[in-house]
Amino acid sequence: MNGTATKLTEEARDGKPIYCVQWPKLPKGRNRKYFNEKIEAETFLKQKLAEQKNYGDEGMAFSLRQRVEYLECAEKLAPFNLTLRDAVNFYLPHLQATKRSCAIKQLVDEILSGKKADGASHRYIKDLKSRLNQFAASFDGRTVAKITTSDIDQWLRGLTDLKGKTVAPTTRNNFRRILNVAFNFARDRGYCVNNPVTKSAKAKVIESAAGILTVEEMSRLLENAPERLIPCLAIGAFAGLRRAELERLDWKEVDLRSRLIEVTASNAKSARRRFVNIKPNLLAWLKPHAKSSGPVAPPRFQKLLNKGRKAAGIQTWPNNALRHSFASYYLAHFKKAGAAELALEMGHTSANLVFQHYRELVKPKDAQRYWKIIPESRREKIVPFANAV
Repeated sequence: MNGTATKLTEEARDGKPIYCVQWPKLPKGRNRKYFNEKIEAETFLKQKLAEQKNYGDEGMAFSLRQRVEYLECAEKLAPFNLTLRDAVNFYLPHLQATKRSCAIKQLVDEILSGKKADGASHRYIKDLKSRLNQFAASFDGRTVAKITTSDIDQWLRGLTDLKGKTVAPTTRNNFRRILNVAFNFARDRGYCVNNPVTKSAKAKVIESAAGILTVEEMSRLLENAPERLIPCLAIGAFAGLRRAELERLDWKEVDLRSRLIEVTASNAKSARRRFVNIKPNLLAWLKPHAKSSGPVAPPRFQKLLNKGRKAAGIQTWPNNALRHSFASYYLAHFKKAGAAELALEMGHTSANLVFQHYRELVKPKDAQRYWKIIPESRREKIVPFANAV
């Protein structure tokens, strides 16, 4: 028992009588309600005495509305064998996160600032900024905690390119990957309870063969490309460096004597240092252009590449054509080395990835011809294409 009596008292306020009804407050103390009219106070007192008789001190601590609400909630929770306390404990973290949550734009700024401080590459930060700012623009004014999985799905499915066409499945999944990074960050900062991206739908990607150049196309490209572009093209075609790695490569990292190209950690996409072997035909392409230092890639790389493609009569340029060609012809020709060595050369962590994407894309006889592509001035020293089988 609380010990507080349920009763009516009369007090004076500004020379006028005022009536107070008091009743027990749990776990201790008392409730009070004031009335200007005695009859209203007496009616309320009778109500409280009836509640005390029917429900006891514990029951009368609740209003009629609270009792009805409790019974309604308890009934809804009963099939799950949960209590109202369980429901409150589950929902309370969401309320707390909502209270300390932030706008999407603030979240994006914090992520970019954190990634820069952590030493993330410029390319990665640029990708984060582009994709997250696009998301932030669509959810301007919304707080992080109030964005749901349904919101994420609807936004991803509505992504379009500059021509207004729905983006490719791979592009959509790349956006989803970036959003997952963002909401993991938000969850760790306490801006939301759960990451809504984890339950969002992935777009189905139908695997297609990697686009490569034929032996004849690669040969024509190297013979017709602007002179200053040849080292880059040859390294891409016969060493498999990524476009970004080519553009950052310095001649001091190309060691013709030991026949190794060093891809430094700062230049690699994976941020891990690796060495790529210089095959005999690549050596032949590089020797006439080798320098002790300086950028391997010339200025206006793309403009020169377009010029070389046009001169070589290559109408369609597959995505990552040089790197994909390298991997496909490598796997078909250097079978003893296998996918594991190719993965190391390309900077992949898994041999399964290269085996899955590049296996059986070219015939062995074409691969043999590919690794015999050398400059015209050296061609008399090898078997001509037509006779190479």
